[in-house]
Amino acid sequence: MRLPTEPDPPPQINIVPMIDVIFAILTFFIMSTLFLTRSQGLPVNLPGAMTSEVQQQQQVVVTIDAEGNLSIDRQPTTLETLDAQIQSLLTAGNIPTVVINADTNVSHGKVVAVMDRLRTIPGVRLAIATQRP
Repeated sequence: MRLPTEPDPPPQINIVPMIDVIFAILTFFIMSTLFLTRSQGLPVNLPGAMTSEVQQQQQVVVTIDAEGNLSIDRQPTTLETLDAQIQSLLTAGNIPTVVINADTNVSHGKVVAVMDRLRTIPGVRLAIATQRP
């Protein structure tokens, strides 16, 4: 029992453990969002298109960077060996979509040359990567 002359101790809230928990949760969400995006191509500046659609099937990504260098799923290649490498990736029953991931600074002629080379492969489906503005 307390005497009426003793003051009550002031209430305290210890927020240090709460801050630790908040930082742990924040770190978890930051790290998990880094792994949500799947990028098969090299980073390029894609052109914008209002009618772009997401493709939900197996894809082979052909990237043309700003300097005109070609790569297939991040592996460097040349225009002369492009069709042979794509054909080696195709399986008998599964023909994936070949996505052309070209930088906005690449000349139109280079993109057409890659498309022309890919269209010689029987049954191949082409798509051009864009981003919404």
